[in-house]
Amino acid sequence: MLLLPNFLTAQNLWTTTSGITENVLVFIQLNGGNDGLNTFIPFNDPLYYANRPTLGIPKEKIINSINGMGFHPALKDMAAISQAGHLTVLQNVGYPEPNRSHFRSQEIWQTAANVNEYLDYGWLGRLLDIHCKDESLPSLNIDTVDNLALKAATANGLTLKDINKIKNYTNAEKEVVLSDNPQLDFVRKLQYASLEGMDEINRALQKGQPYSEPYANNPLSKNLEWIAKLIKGNLNSKIYYTSLNGFDTHNNQLQSQQKQLTILNDAVYSFYKDLKTNNLLNNVTLVIFSEFGRRVKENGSGTDHGTAGPMFIIGGNNKGKIIGSNPNLSKLDNGDLLYETDFRSVYATLLQEKFKFDPTLINIKNNSISGLF
Repeated sequence: MLLLPNFLTAQNLWTTTSGITENVLVFIQLNGGNDGLNTFIPFNDPLYYANRPTLGIPKEKIINSINGMGFHPALKDMAAISQAGHLTVLQNVGYPEPNRSHFRSQEIWQTAANVNEYLDYGWLGRLLDIHCKDESLPSLNIDTVDNLALKAATANGLTLKDINKIKNYTNAEKEVVLSDNPQLDFVRKLQYASLEGMDEINRALQKGQPYSEPYANNPLSKNLEWIAKLIKGNLNSKIYYTSLNGFDTHNNQLQSQQKQLTILNDAVYSFYKDLKTNNLLNNVTLVIFSEFGRRVKENGSGTDHGTAGPMFIIGGNNKGKIIGSNPNLSKLDNGDLLYETDFRSVYATLLQEKFKFDPTLINIKNNSISGLF
């Protein structure tokens, strides 16, 4: 259930939290390279249907027409969030010299590195090392694997596979018993910190008010329900992270993407309604992204790895705009969309607007985006 946190110093082991944070970031990573062109769709461009005679979503099924763009029919509730003014779409987000490897492109997004730069720590981990160095549980990742974005030198976030099982773990020891064996002591400190973090999570779960309506019945929805409970219970983590797999649609895309986008839509809408009901929508910013989009031209029943795609920002007092130009299907780079907004500019904006943090301190030097918040 528990994946051990990153390296912890003795000083980190006994720090405490106090009160709820003003702003919280929640990330959903769509693993596999979600097809952005079939998510937020340029239905008014005839080149869209020319390139996708089989996979093009019919105009009559597209939801919430906005300047020639519209949402996939599976995203009906996210479209409603957009109409309510609580969802911003950032179009054509990517980076220079794009890499089409899942692993490497995810690594670039998670570390905010340049394409030929390899970093040991994630962009959020570097933030937490500076901004949250005196907090005992600054981040929580609900997933089956650690996420490089949260990897830090000292900040002691946790990765949990199943929060439902956390009640089976208690912090029986009130202090770390050290020995003459540094390796054994290191393991004991890790265990102590993990138990302390789980104690904090348990306390937050007990304090968090349950939502009156049932969440959608899917694993992503369950993860977001736990996150909402922890936020309501004043866990004080600044960053929450989770993911949804299944977006590598080389074939059978119409059916498989429909299924995954339905899961996303239902989970996000449950989370949104919970936050709105509990007056937390202004304080919680939900960020949805994928490591790359897909190629413009279909390959028959699917699409291959591409480059730029849309990002979605919900809550956090965002201005509910469509930022960026519609995808230019007549001007491609070897069959791929040209990126318009560097994802690191989105990161810079989140850091500045939500945490009043200077992104250059973690070597993000991109300009922020006006009109997002």
